[in-house]
Amino acid sequence: MSTADLPAGPLAREALALGAFDHVVSRLPGFRLREGQREMAAHIAATLSPVDWPSRPEKGAEKAADDIMAGPRAIAVVQAGTGVGKSAAYAATVIPLALAQGKRVMISTATVALQEQLIGKDLPALSAALPQPFAFALAKGRGRYVCRLKLEQMAGGDPVSTDLFGDEEAPAATPVPSDALARAWAEQSRTYTQWSQMLDAGDWDGDRDRLAEPPAGELWSPVAAERHTCTARHCPSYHSCSYYQARARLAQAQVIVVNHDLLLSTLGLHALPDPADCYLVFDEAHHLGSIAQAQFTESMDLMRGGWLDKLPRAVSDVAGAISHVMGVDAATLARELKAAQGDLARRAMARLAESPEWLAITGRQGGMRPRNGRDGAAGFEFSVPATNERLSGGVLPEDWSETVGQIASRSAALLKELEAIAVRLRSLAREEPSEATRCAQLYSRIGTFAPRLQHMAATSELWLQQPQAGQPPLAKWLEAGIDNGLVTLTAHACPLNPGGLLRSQLWSRVRAAVATSASLVTCGSFDHFLYECGLAQDDDVQVREVLSPFDHARQGRLVVVQTHHDPKDVEGYTAEMLGLLLEDLQQVERGALVLFTSRAQMKRAQDLLERGEHRRLRESVLVQGESARTQLLRRHADRVAAGQASILFGLQSFGEGLDLPGELCEWVFITKLPFASPSDPVGQARADWLKAQGRDPFIELVVPATGARLLQWTGRALRTEDDQAVVICYDARLLRQSYGRRMLKGLPPYRLQRRESDGMLTDVR
Repeated sequence: MSTADLPAGPLAREALALGAFDHVVSRLPGFRLREGQREMAAHIAATLSPVDWPSRPEKGAEKAADDIMAGPRAIAVVQAGTGVGKSAAYAATVIPLALAQGKRVMISTATVALQEQLIGKDLPALSAALPQPFAFALAKGRGRYVCRLKLEQMAGGDPVSTDLFGDEEAPAATPVPSDALARAWAEQSRTYTQWSQMLDAGDWDGDRDRLAEPPAGELWSPVAAERHTCTARHCPSYHSCSYYQARARLAQAQVIVVNHDLLLSTLGLHALPDPADCYLVFDEAHHLGSIAQAQFTESMDLMRGGWLDKLPRAVSDVAGAISHVMGVDAATLARELKAAQGDLARRAMARLAESPEWLAITGRQGGMRPRNGRDGAAGFEFSVPATNERLSGGVLPEDWSETVGQIASRSAALLKELEAIAVRLRSLAREEPSEATRCAQLYSRIGTFAPRLQHMAATSELWLQQPQAGQPPLAKWLEAGIDNGLVTLTAHACPLNPGGLLRSQLWSRVRAAVATSASLVTCGSFDHFLYECGLAQDDDVQVREVLSPFDHARQGRLVVVQTHHDPKDVEGYTAEMLGLLLEDLQQVERGALVLFTSRAQMKRAQDLLERGEHRRLRESVLVQGESARTQLLRRHADRVAAGQASILFGLQSFGEGLDLPGELCEWVFITKLPFASPSDPVGQARADWLKAQGRDPFIELVVPATGARLLQWTGRALRTEDDQAVVICYDARLLRQSYGRRMLKGLPPYRLQRRESDGMLTDVR
């Protein structure tokens, strides 16, 4: 259907969208309509149908932002319980509506697994079933593609000699002989030559993910495409560039699949369609708040400054090569910037010296283990966690401001000079095509310094911001740790409210959108999700909860164990809980999942399995981190298929996104309610701000966030309408405390039971 054929008016558009869904359901082989799925499709169709898109501006004309966003706006928020089939519900309604209006669709996800499902299964089936087929493509970040120009340089010479990023040399504790370096460089060069030949032969398209073996970061980084080292159309390899070829495919696609990170990070950069001019679907939308928080967090390294020693020479060489007259003294600025960086590091370390957490790290002896250098020389590696030191209220110590100000001014001045040189290089490449290759190489040389300078400038500017009366302050903190025996130290800053960021940066530019997930309702309400995602008090938002088709009370049980020790008694509770857990694991005959709230807790369970009466269980246990996730899950499936018991031990990332239907997961064991770490500096800053306003951060933030994670964790149990599973939670606060009972309101209606210390089970509901 063309735009001209589209019936006018919201009711006609609603009928078109829902009619398309019904058509798809009738055409897809083996597809069975689910009541909740049509309910979701109907809600989306009704919510989005009032949106009437303004006409496009004539070629060469620009339309004001207010004009672009004029007219109706709509956002459908849907919690779709497990088994509803939400991807078919939104895709089969939104895509036909967009095609009929000449608009594009962006579907944003949080996980690679869902992207693969959409690209490999859902969208091909939908395109085949609709009367009007459509093209679709997966959008990836620039860094997932190889830079052909860099690759040719690295394949043709000494990799280290072309390493322009400016990292420090290997630590003196692990000297690397020249012959060992030569062997390593030769091996890298062979790999780059092979990749280059594969590109030329058409055996590889330059996408990192399409290599037979995923390359290590240190091998890929020198040849990855980067915005700061790219002259785009002025590069001699532009027409054969993997990234721009992928961009060209995106330009031809009516439906683009992307991830939340990439979508948020490219707002305003024109790498993806303008949110104001397309339909947006956010699947796994419960991640939006945390991803936005991470996207708008700035950080700078305070310990490594060797790259600043190399910057003046690079800038001078490039400027001289194109007869550019420098507007600043780069050598002086770099020297002063490095001095300020070192001064701030010393002040920060002096402050950390008073921190009990840092003293515990630096005084620890047991975390050191042997490691080998690149030539096999022995050294030592400290394996210890990082610690955070927060600047309370976002206020800098008074004697730090001058140093931070020097970092801000020097990094900004150097960035300005780099941009001036970059402008001259692009101009020269455009005016003198024969100079394009040389200009691209020069551009690459200075461009590698830009990201670090940008991070220093942005972080220091945020650190200098003063708290405004009545407004939440920025979260500002230091993070210190030990890596390979060397101290690491970074400074961080970010706004406190992810909802405010999303409201100003994203939703203000969105005309028509769907936000969906299986876990948007926490403690019985959408309020927490809407607040965290910037949609609270938005009159254009329509919410709907679509229940799972599963009969949770028949298919599953949620058993809450009453322990003698309260979880606040960490030592007593952990010992008691692990004893009960290991006894309960004896019942597992096929697949089970155990979810831990900390790595230390999981490690202690492993240690118990290595000795005593439970040693025979150890061979049935697969632990997250022992091998790659895909390998671990494959081994788990193979064991269950062979009729053996297989028990997965995992942390938060295993509590969400794992799809283990049927016998693969007949038991889920939850060792403790999944509260966030109390050491999270952003969470601490948000809590302090709410307290200052006379509000309760535990009730407003902690309980709903924990309830959302608990919903995800319990959701691992039932994945199909035929599954049977038991969820056992050892944290009695779920029944004893009022906040626990609030969390229960947001969980599916499992048969709920209390298990007493003598093992007796009683129904709670």
